[in-house]
Amino acid sequence: MPRGLVWIAVVFHVLVIVFDVSCHDHSHRNELNKERVQDGTIGSRGHDHLDAKDHDASFDHEAILGSKDAAEEYDQLPPEEAKARLKELALKMDKDKDGFVDRLELIDWILRSFKLLTQEEAQERFEEEDKDGDGRVTWDEHVSEAFGSPQKISDSDSEDNDLRLLEEDDRYFKAADANGDGVLDKDEFPKFSHPSEFPEMKETLYEETMKRRDLDKDGYLNLEEFTTEDPDKPMTNEQYIAEKERFEVDYDKNGDRKLDKEETMNWLLPGNDEIAEQEAEHLIANGDTDNDGKLSIQEIVDHHELFVGSEATDYGEHLHNTSRFTDEL
Repeated sequence: MPRGLVWIAVVFHVLVIVFDVSCHDHSHRNELNKERVQDGTIGSRGHDHLDAKDHDASFDHEAILGSKDAAEEYDQLPPEEAKARLKELALKMDKDKDGFVDRLELIDWILRSFKLLTQEEAQERFEEEDKDGDGRVTWDEHVSEAFGSPQKISDSDSEDNDLRLLEEDDRYFKAADANGDGVLDKDEFPKFSHPSEFPEMKETLYEETMKRRDLDKDGYLNLEEFTTEDPDKPMTNEQYIAEKERFEVDYDKNGDRKLDKEETMNWLLPGNDEIAEQEAEHLIANGDTDNDGKLSIQEIVDHHELFVGSEATDYGEHLHNTSRFTDEL
């Protein structure tokens, strides 16, 4: 996450974008699996936001709401109505009903929000891929939705890349297929669409990353391997400097100029807990008017714009449906 001014929003790896039909088969596949291929990392929620330099609230709204129309709808919500809905959420955040939302309550709420988002995103993808509506996604259904026909893959200008991604998806699909029946049900599919959210998928994530990145096959990632995702698309000098700093400061903990398995896993899977803690600290620091280390319900309402652009409300989405939150989550 950004150090300093901008801690408000998390930029998710998964963006729901409407593409032109003519490029649907390849670009849609990249969106469906963006968590696994973007920058060669897997990333928990907010992984990009850890390193973001600028904050674009409208982009963040679209990323979470899944469409520009939904984001525009929220922007047009009357302030008083938005505040009333935010107050309702704040009362739900206050688990011990003492009139305040403390740091732990806020962290718990943000983690709950992440879980809800995973469920929603996975369900949306599941419905897109379950072509026959039988409540299961077959491998053929996934390939058809994500890549198109075999002929389209072979005719593609990026055939080699598509074939590599197809092979990766096959391994992820099998890893998510817990009962080995060759299809993914609604419980298994989120592990395929959001592997970084499930501990049982970590080894597969690591193995796939090393196959792609560990060019000298020594079992480690050096700086060159860390910063090289696509040889045909080299980083700018500014990007390289930033990635080099991340490599040396954030990930290479023992200073041996390479990442071992544990260090690589920390890069791939920084964890939602850390992101939630940082966001909670940011919200309290910016919303705690009386500096008592916690947020009153009124302080949350008074800082309406801060919370609307935060993970705590999924950038305003939860303000449309405050009844979604239950104690079971």
